[in-house]
Amino acid sequence: MEIEKLRILGEASQYDLCNYVSLNQENFTSKNLPGIYHARSQSGCQIPLFKVLMSNHCTNDCNYCINHCHNRFERIEFSAEELISLFLLYYQNHYAEGLFLSSGMPGDADQAMEKMIEVARKLRLEYEYQGYIHLKIIPGASYDMIKRAMSLADRVSVNLESATSSGFEELTSTKDYHNDILRRMKWIGRLKKRHPELTPSGQCTQLIVGANDETDQDILKRTEWLHKHLNINLSYLSTFQPLKDTPLENHSKPATNRTPRLYQAQFLLNSYGFSSDELVMDDDGFLFLNDDPKLLWANLNQDMFPMEVNEASFKELLRVPGIGKISARKIIEARKKGIKFRELDELKKIGVVVSRAEPFILINHSQQTTLKF
Repeated sequence: MEIEKLRILGEASQYDLCNYVSLNQENFTSKNLPGIYHARSQSGCQIPLFKVLMSNHCTNDCNYCINHCHNRFERIEFSAEELISLFLLYYQNHYAEGLFLSSGMPGDADQAMEKMIEVARKLRLEYEYQGYIHLKIIPGASYDMIKRAMSLADRVSVNLESATSSGFEELTSTKDYHNDILRRMKWIGRLKKRHPELTPSGQCTQLIVGANDETDQDILKRTEWLHKHLNINLSYLSTFQPLKDTPLENHSKPATNRTPRLYQAQFLLNSYGFSSDELVMDDDGFLFLNDDPKLLWANLNQDMFPMEVNEASFKELLRVPGIGKISARKIIEARKKGIKFRELDELKKIGVVVSRAEPFILINHSQQTTLKF
């Protein structure tokens, strides 16, 4: 019975992301090992998490969600001891290295939070589990409940889902964008600032791409705001999927490469020093799907190029297509040691994608056009 619960509630949890996604598919729950989700970090490391809902009971009417309150199916939930027993079985057998726990909201937000917190509390204090725990914060949860969750979890998150309040209203009528979501995210930010020991991995959030009429510009302005004001370095972007038996089951899917382009643009904003106003979009506020946003910007700002790699600052190097943060840092470190680059293949060895960078750089004030191996 517990395994069947895990199969149902594990599959239902797959739409909560804790995974960086580019052009690769998500690694959702396996049918052979229900409850396992292979999260992938930005560095490419895979981490198997025990990922599950505490309950699929829910009083919210989110139009994109299979658990919305108007859907008629058998509702089930775990007791704290059932879930702990299953998790420890997976953990002790090295199937999972951490726990990601979420839940539907069966009535009161604090009641739902209390059950998840009890799981984390017992794992920490009674079973002396010191590994990774990610707790989903239920929209509308009280300040005290959020603080308790943060004292036990390595990471917490509240799903923002939409970039704007008007977009949020297209998706649900039972949650308030500013009060139930943004206000809670601000509380988490303030608590973290006052008590740095809480949630060492901080908070994250998720937005759905393509479920409403929001533009790429809307989404990127919101992720830029989250980075600046709440120190959220990466907002997970979930590509909308029309699910059967939901109000949006006949809604069209977004273009396949829309979400990867948004991720690329988000990295430019949060890690490469770009502003949302610099990103090149069409008249309707959407990225050009056939063009890498950094390359497109560079082609439209030729006055900044070609750039001498032996003289450009770190921030300037980050503007060059084919040069990322790691390779830009290596260039600066080499220069501090008195090392100058002379050939394109030397840049290639430190990670520069020279086929992209070549038109935009000079080496010793000369623009090379061939590689030397």
